[in-house]
Amino acid sequence: MLFVPANVDRFVKKAHERDADAIILDLEDSVPLAEKATARLRIGSAAQLVARGGADVIVRINSSLRLAAADLETAVDARVAAICIPKVSSAEQLQWISEAIDQLEIEKQLPLGHTRLIALVESVAALPKLVEIASSTSRLAGLIIGSEDFSASAGMEPTADGLLYPNQQVVFAARGAGIAPLGFIGSIAEYSDKEAFRQTIRRSQQLGLVGGFCIHPDQVKIMNEEFSPSQEDVENALGIVAVFQQAIEQGFGAAEYKGKMIDAPVVARARELLALNKKIQSRG
Repeated sequence: MLFVPANVDRFVKKAHERDADAIILDLEDSVPLAEKATARLRIGSAAQLVARGGADVIVRINSSLRLAAADLETAVDARVAAICIPKVSSAEQLQWISEAIDQLEIEKQLPLGHTRLIALVESVAALPKLVEIASSTSRLAGLIIGSEDFSASAGMEPTADGLLYPNQQVVFAARGAGIAPLGFIGSIAEYSDKEAFRQTIRRSQQLGLVGGFCIHPDQVKIMNEEFSPSQEDVENALGIVAVFQQAIEQGFGAAEYKGKMIDAPVVARARELLALNKKIQSRG
């Protein structure tokens, strides 16, 4: 998911070329206060432009109540798949936003539930509330730690060691609620060292995270590659499922595959990987 400032035309016009699964039209941090009203009015046309390559469109609104209310008026749109809510601190915050979107969808004659939410957690105060936040509303599609702001609130550097625990909590809370655990254990601002970034994404994928935000086109390719199953992964998963199915038919609850014992949990992971691969392939 690639951030694009909604007020910068040259970024908006090229966003569809970046091969991101989603473009986040940003109304928050990357837009100066004096330009927020103009950026807000551009959401509809910008959404149409950035979606030309098939990407979903997400809008990140502002966190202040006054600005957020105005942002929602334009962000709830047939061309916008989801809204990213920054600085999420409680389940109640998402619930009132969801209720406001209910009204806007009715007014704009959109299907109720059309607009999904992504919760961006950016403070240590919200960490103990992740389970409640993750299950706060049926609109919620994903949960993510904002590495820079979260680290600042914790008085630490946004390193893998510091971000490991909060991202693990995201994985557990999101999986428990049936939504996507997003993010990675590193700074979103680091993109010049591509190999280091690749290793960060690879380790994050192993932890159970399934995607994340990026701020530079160079990050998109790496994230697409590392968060997607490799051909070897797919072939291995197919082999696990086939061997296990054969074992079940023979009356066994476990089997051996490539020198390892496989049982129901292993097969569940293999099937999830195959489902993910199928979804990625269907997007082209």
